[in-house]
Amino acid sequence: MVAWARDAETGPGGGVDRRAELRATRRRRRRAWRLAAGLCAGLLLLTGLVTTAPLLLLRRMPPPTTAFIYRSRFADPATGQPCERVEQRWVDWEEIPRHVSVAVLVAEDQRFFEHRGFDFRSIADAVEERAESGRVRGASTLSQQLVKNLFLWPQQSWLRKGLEAWLTLWIELIWPKRRILETYLNVAQFGPCLFGVEAAAQRFFEVPAAQLTPEQAALLAAVLPDPLHLRAHDPGPYARERSAEILELMSGVGARFYRSRL
Repeated sequence: MVAWARDAETGPGGGVDRRAELRATRRRRRRAWRLAAGLCAGLLLLTGLVTTAPLLLLRRMPPPTTAFIYRSRFADPATGQPCERVEQRWVDWEEIPRHVSVAVLVAEDQRFFEHRGFDFRSIADAVEERAESGRVRGASTLSQQLVKNLFLWPQQSWLRKGLEAWLTLWIELIWPKRRILETYLNVAQFGPCLFGVEAAAQRFFEVPAAQLTPEQAALLAAVLPDPLHLRAHDPGPYARERSAEILELMSGVGARFYRSRL
């Protein structure tokens, strides 16, 4: 009787039943895959919650600070030196003149209302220009610049670019375009230890942002790429030439499109 039971458990050659072993192996693999899939889904859900929670809050309320403003207390992004005093004042959308928004759009992101966070045409042009002349030109959109100012750091790295891309996708999904532009105007750096259009207007022109003229708005937009070397209150030849170009673009046909969308 014992011998019969042993024979039932073994194959003709005395080996274990391979079919039963294979079934057990498949069950173990399925359990492992289900566990891995559950862990990945949970990780993605947690990452999404961590990403979207602050963006949902900031969709309605002004940010209490930004990564760049906080950093400037120790090493200002424009100068690398600590700021004794950081100037930044939030001003609501209704108090920002339309021509200020248009000046920044024509200067920094002319396809702002056409893309969903990434301007692939500008990226392709920048890559081609670098291949032909060796010149490095930025192709970041306002949304990418805003994400960097709010949450990240100025130094280039693959890690920063990856985080920037991830957060840009979410901010474009959660925020309307007007909120992105309103927040950018309030946190962009216009000079050493100086952030936001309201603080810039008061320091450079001694007026609130609501009273900025188109010419002053063009000067502020002209200094955005390099707030350390370009000065809105005392512009050099390049800043004057650039602000004149921006003013011309502001009065062009394309500017009517921006005003209608704003």
